[in-house]
Amino acid sequence: QLQLVESGGGLVQPGGSLRLSCSASGDTLARYHVGWFRQAPGKGREGISCLTSTDDDTYYKESVKGRFTISRDNAKNTVYLQMTSLEPGDTAVYYCAADRSRVSPATLCILGMDYWGQGTQVTVSS
Repeated sequence: QLQLVESGGGLVQPGGSLRLSCSASGDTLARYHVGWFRQAPGKGREGISCLTSTDDDTYYKESVKGRFTISRDNAKNTVYLQMTSLEPGDTAVYYCAADRSRVSPATLCILGMDYWGQGTQVTVSS
């Protein structure tokens, strides 16, 4: 069974950058579509970026386009989310996720995925 563990969260000032990592075990992450989701206090979970297993299609939520970049390193069985120009509105718990279905990354970012990490807190504040 695939297991996911996020790391890299923390406190950052507005305008700063963070890189989140999601390490997988139990299976080969290259077989999965992957994504990053977040949940802010008092709000529902939202998909912010999703990537196909073949890296040929990517979805980004409009509010993070141009600021966030999803990528993967199959040799390390790891997915990353590079976040730049962070804003207070980006404060949330960030989760990585994975799914074996072959629907579009946009659809997976809306519907959610089968496997989830435990989350890592990102706080953007001065």
